[in-house]
Amino acid sequence: MPRPPDPAVRTALVEQAAAMLVAREPVTLRALATRAGTSTMAVYTHFDGIAGLWAAVRQEGFGRLAARLADVAPTDDPVRDLAALGAAYAAHALTHPALYRAMFDAAADLPDPEAAGAAFTVLVDTAARARDAGRIDADPLAVATRQWAAGHGLILLVISDVLPRAALAEHAPPIITAIVAAAGDDPARCAASVRAGWSG
Repeated sequence: MPRPPDPAVRTALVEQAAAMLVAREPVTLRALATRAGTSTMAVYTHFDGIAGLWAAVRQEGFGRLAARLADVAPTDDPVRDLAALGAAYAAHALTHPALYRAMFDAAADLPDPEAAGAAFTVLVDTAARARDAGRIDADPLAVATRQWAAGHGLILLVISDVLPRAALAEHAPPIITAIVAAAGDDPARCAASVRAGWSG
């Protein structure tokens, strides 16, 4: 009788697979199972094989990111909230660097693309709140895309050790301020909101 799925084993397999992918190590069933402290059969029990595992790795990364952003409580200052979401996004990447990189490996399809897009939807909705509050006059989707793209690039430089971790606090707030001010917000008010959101 096959063993029922074990959430702890599933998590271990996902995290080890992400780490091996980023390290460019050959990911065989035996090597993965050994690293995760389980059997090769566990990959079939939890993911129906290696292809399902890769899809689950990406989905897990986006799921954890969405959960992290959901913890950012909205305030009456949507520009502050944009910065707070940026800080939470960065914190997720720093906490799970291998999983973060694996999230964007499009070689495997996402089982639930809509759920994976939930994190970006939060950013777009927050930019829409900034527009509705009269803080910006640009398309919320465009503003969210610019913040996400710029933040993603900076984060990759940090988790790849090209830039030190301190570079996030040094450069992310000015980048978000520039994006939101260019979208129509008052520069001084924008900078104050972003500082408050990034520092928590």
